[in-house]
Amino acid sequence: MVFEAGRAPLIGVIHLPALPGAPRYAGSMSPILEQCRRDGEVLAGAGFDAVIVENFGDAPFFRGAVPPETVASMAVCCELVRRTSGLALGVNVLRNDGHSALAIAGASGAQFIRVNILVGARVTDQGVIETSAAALLRTRKFLGLEHVRLVADVDVKHSSALGASTIDGEAVEAVERGLADAVVVSGTRTGEEASRDAVLAVRASVRAPVWIGSGVRAETLADWLGVAGGVIVGSDLRANGRAGGPIDRARAEAFVKARKR
Repeated sequence: MVFEAGRAPLIGVIHLPALPGAPRYAGSMSPILEQCRRDGEVLAGAGFDAVIVENFGDAPFFRGAVPPETVASMAVCCELVRRTSGLALGVNVLRNDGHSALAIAGASGAQFIRVNILVGARVTDQGVIETSAAALLRTRKFLGLEHVRLVADVDVKHSSALGASTIDGEAVEAVERGLADAVVVSGTRTGEEASRDAVLAVRASVRAPVWIGSGVRAETLADWLGVAGGVIVGSDLRANGRAGGPIDRARAEAFVKARKR
């Protein structure tokens, strides 16, 4: 359903609290799992099409591979969300660990993974991050996970390009050479609205779906659905529109009502 032609999916994000090993981990997985279950059920009950689970609370993030305790914890959380919500599931391992995301997807039954930097190199708060699209796609092949779709950010938030780059040019590289199944356009920071011009430029450059990755609110959803092939909602599902924490049921329902209108 998420990648069905002609359909613009509404995708909610579950921001996991700090997981085992992270600086702010509270010492027990039980409340994390309960929040996962509840958030997934709220999104499903509201009428969302899919959910992305990401380790938002693990900041500061690793530049490369995350440790095994993160992979294990996320796999448990993701499988619980998929099983209890019934929604199509995506996995995003911050900051850019696509290999772990693939492993989690295989273990949890996820339908897609999100990779923040698939092509090129970018300067981030974790340092310079280079891509490993060649290794990532070969790992997917080796694991027999070709059915797991690849969603790639372009001009990803909290980063800047290392060298000359345009967002539409990066999108072309991500789709044609990185083999991305969809691309995501976001604002410059978490919760910031994307540039409409940037979305239109990317959409004109690639044949893959173009999703909005940040800054969408219930009152602006209709406008964005007019230019994008899908919408990812994270911050505005929370109280006061701030990232992190549990999903607010009324806010989730407001998004679906806005889409119906």
